[in-house]
Amino acid sequence: MPVRTEKAGPVWTVVMSRPQQRNAVDHEHAEALYEAFLTFDRDQDARVAVFWGEGGAFCAGWDLKAAAAGAGSNLLAGLDIPADPLALLPRGPMGPSRLELSKPVIAAVEGPAVAGGMELAMWADCRVMAEDAYFGVYCRRWGIPLIDGGTVRLPRLVGLGKALDIIMTGRKVTAEEAYRIGLAERIVPPGEARAQAEAMAAEIARFPQRCMQADRRSAYAAWGKSVRDGLASEWASSAHVLKNEGVAGAARFASGKGRGGNFGEI
Repeated sequence: MPVRTEKAGPVWTVVMSRPQQRNAVDHEHAEALYEAFLTFDRDQDARVAVFWGEGGAFCAGWDLKAAAAGAGSNLLAGLDIPADPLALLPRGPMGPSRLELSKPVIAAVEGPAVAGGMELAMWADCRVMAEDAYFGVYCRRWGIPLIDGGTVRLPRLVGLGKALDIIMTGRKVTAEEAYRIGLAERIVPPGEARAQAEAMAAEIARFPQRCMQADRRSAYAAWGKSVRDGLASEWASSAHVLKNEGVAGAARFASGKGRGGNFGEI
């Protein structure tokens, strides 16, 4: 199978497993990734997902050999976005890139995450990169555009000018640069991206989840809004959570837990 899910309690790791192809995505792979993340989002016991590529590469993008052999039309069939803004979006060419999940995903990046693979990493909420990992719009060489959210998400992460530099030149973006410009949140030694991402996921998973999910949802919803409209959407997303999880948490604090910023016993 090109994709499998490994579970450690509330942390699910979705593994891309086409190492001979450097985890390049073909039609079967895209479908499997899409279904894996839908299953994660729907499962009540799952809290945080880690997204990792097996064999030393995160993802080399769209499988160009499959496309050249005639599978390209299959990858794109039925993927047009409906004009109706309320209609559900079909999966992206690379799989989950159009999903708006209710729970966080952390990309664990080893080796190349290029072209569509870079777009998959940007789809995640956060990126943990090995020191020798790298990004790049390498599809620039072959006339293949970014169609899995790359032109939407990259400017939001790093700013328009830097995004255009990366997009138009197709150049390699090292882990050090990615961290410096806001394209990666954590840099770790080679070979440790998955373990560090899973540790981060476990830390997130131990917190009260309705509150965490409300704050995450509000951060996305506020993007591009005025401050006033952002404040309104924040309140709409979170006020009911405060009345439930927040009051219970305040009671735990009053009983003596978490004093002095202690995150250990909460």
